[in-house]
Amino acid sequence: MSGAAVRRVSGTAAVLCGLGTWLPPHAVTNDDLARELDTSDAWIRSRTGIGTRFIAAPSTATSDLAVEAGRRALKSAEADSVDAVVLATTTPDHPCPATAPLVAAQLGLGTVPAFDVGAVCTGFLYALATGAGLIATGTAGSVLVIGADTYSRILDPADRSTRAIFGDGAGAVVLRSGGADEPGALGPPVLGSDGTGSDLITVRSGGSREPLHTTGPIGTGDGGDAGDTNDAGDAPQPDPYFRMAGKAVFRNAVERMADASLTAARRAGWEVADIDRLVAHQANLRILHAVADRMRLPRHRCPVHLDQVGNTAAASIPLALSHAAATGRLTPGHRTLLTAFGGGLTWGACALRWPALTPM
Repeated sequence: MSGAAVRRVSGTAAVLCGLGTWLPPHAVTNDDLARELDTSDAWIRSRTGIGTRFIAAPSTATSDLAVEAGRRALKSAEADSVDAVVLATTTPDHPCPATAPLVAAQLGLGTVPAFDVGAVCTGFLYALATGAGLIATGTAGSVLVIGADTYSRILDPADRSTRAIFGDGAGAVVLRSGGADEPGALGPPVLGSDGTGSDLITVRSGGSREPLHTTGPIGTGDGGDAGDTNDAGDAPQPDPYFRMAGKAVFRNAVERMADASLTAARRAGWEVADIDRLVAHQANLRILHAVADRMRLPRHRCPVHLDQVGNTAAASIPLALSHAAATGRLTPGHRTLLTAFGGGLTWGACALRWPALTPM
């Protein structure tokens, strides 16, 4: 590392200048899952395109993955400090406090502002837009944006559909202030949400609506047996696991990602033919192909990484960017669209010309 802060350039555009990723070392293949569940490599590949995913050890938390990815992004940017940290995650270390301040401290970034963003699999794009906003307002000259998730912690061990899809991982980028015409400058973000579909992607229990515990609030006199008084069994049992309505999610994901991508391209002044790469949230191979088809974009312009790592939620876009760059699928100057869809429902897209950098 250079021992210097991120180079600042006069301007209010956010420029992507560093990229780092991290995966836990333990790989789980489809054949490994087949030894535990009623499934097979052929069943999983035919429905998802996924062959392998990486699972964090029990002693590894989301912050551990985020720190490794953040450290590598800083090295890629040849910097050891930034002005703010934004962490996108659905699986924080704890419900309280946020995980980002701990990550910033472990990276040796001092007392910079640091906070979490929750938009499920769209989280990285929401965090990217937030970081760009901090730069645009002059609040920060540089921002470390991280997407990190350990979905293995919230999956039902008996649910073959979700266990086949999700893996753990982290990816991070460094943004700095600069000019809108520079390679790496982020175009206007396109973000959206639709809370009427909030029941399509859920972890139902564990929040204020449906706590995991069954005792009443302090001082109510409900006592420790308050959750056991319904002999008829009408009270719902807590469900701490991730659930997803697959068919409805598929339809929404394809429509929202394609439309947001076309809007982001239009705002960048691009036609569909101008788009060199569409780096989409790596949810499912069928979804990736359907998004490309809806946009009338050749499928080969959509890099695929989920076959090797599964759906890594907020980490999937930076992981896919790093893999595409490392394998020559993404090169400097490529007109690139980023897009994602997640629970909430949430979605987003952003355009940039890929810069010359070395992913770490």
